[in-house]
Amino acid sequence: MNGFIHSVESMGTVDGPGIRFIIFTQGCQLRCLYCHNPDTWSIKDGREVTVNEMMNEILAYKSFMDASGGGVTVSGGEALIQMDFLTELFIECKKNGVHTTIDSSGGNFSRNEKYLAKLDRLLEVTDLILLDLKHIDSKKHKELTGKPNEHILDFAKYLEEKQVPVWVRHVLVPGLTDDENDLRALAAFIQTLDNVERVEILPYHKLGVYKWDALGLKYPLEDIDSPTKESIEKAKEILSAAN
Repeated sequence: MNGFIHSVESMGTVDGPGIRFIIFTQGCQLRCLYCHNPDTWSIKDGREVTVNEMMNEILAYKSFMDASGGGVTVSGGEALIQMDFLTELFIECKKNGVHTTIDSSGGNFSRNEKYLAKLDRLLEVTDLILLDLKHIDSKKHKELTGKPNEHILDFAKYLEEKQVPVWVRHVLVPGLTDDENDLRALAAFIQTLDNVERVEILPYHKLGVYKWDALGLKYPLEDIDSPTKESIEKAKEILSAAN
């Protein structure tokens, strides 16, 4: 079983518990205005790897992961585009006692029977989902990402049905995702989920702008700065009610 990846990070510390081996997969159906990995959008541009190749890389760092309570996090792109590959990879991870995490926006979720069969098989070997809820308002979500959010919120509900542990993440972008009413609505939605263990605010940054330039793309949020400390604290205060 082969997968297509963009890159790896061997000692990640912000994408799940402990020290993480992070795999950034290729392919994404969203086009977020603030995307810091636009070079992951097309799956065909990735490096083709086998499960065995990835496991050899992962296990080289197992002592660090074990000592810190860490493991493997598969991000993207959108990791769930390659569910078959992830499933086989995570089966091998579990055989070797490695904690498994998926960082996902749920952007390709469907209640289609065939899709759910694959997803259920993957969730059986997944310890944690980092769920990126980009906007609670569907119209604003479409303006921000190119897609509405009804299926993404349904994905969150499905994870609750399956009782998969979730950490919710929300990127705070001034003028786009920091409206207090929207944040309160997001907090109210999260409160309906009984499987959420943590809610994290991720402050918007421009560290990926150079990738847009390299791809010959115009970065759409050039005039937007990072959120202020005060706005970050306010968002944390509002969303803390969901925990």
